[in-house]
Amino acid sequence: MNSITWIIIGIIAAILGWLILTYNRLVTLRMRAREALSDIDVQLKRRFDLIPNLMEAVKGYMQHERQVLENVTEARARVASTKGGPVEREHQENILTETLKTLFAVAENYPDLKANVNFLELQRELSDTENKIQASRRFYNTTIRDLNTKIQTFPTNLIAGWFRFFPEKFFEVENEEERKTPKVQF
Repeated sequence: MNSITWIIIGIIAAILGWLILTYNRLVTLRMRAREALSDIDVQLKRRFDLIPNLMEAVKGYMQHERQVLENVTEARARVASTKGGPVEREHQENILTETLKTLFAVAENYPDLKANVNFLELQRELSDTENKIQASRRFYNTTIRDLNTKIQTFPTNLIAGWFRFFPEKFFEVENEEERKTPKVQF
């Protein structure tokens, strides 16, 4: 074999190697995105499971605040009945978060409740879970950013198109009120 044949074989091998590496990188990013989405689901399930315990701890103290309890229960039920993945359920999850904030705000009016060990532990667990949900969503968005950037940049976009890799959707704030800077007044 002459040197031109070796050069052609070397070029073909380099192109094939690059194709394989690019494809594998896209698969890795897609799997990380799925893992991140699954992590969000795990935290949402944890929150979902904590809510009934929290509600039981609060019920005895808040008989006349029944509407707040009903709102939390209703929001939890809507989350449970929402079909689709976490991205589709995001709106209902945000409503649930808001009703939980209302519950904790109302609980401030009950000194005995605020001092109750079970309530405090559940509140701490729920707060920790909310922080983990936010961290999971940030990780998901970072992973989606990396995947979408890779899919849309040349020359990787050629391979992505051939193998049907498509940009994914970010988690975003749907409620315009949540985007506004809060007003603090003393």
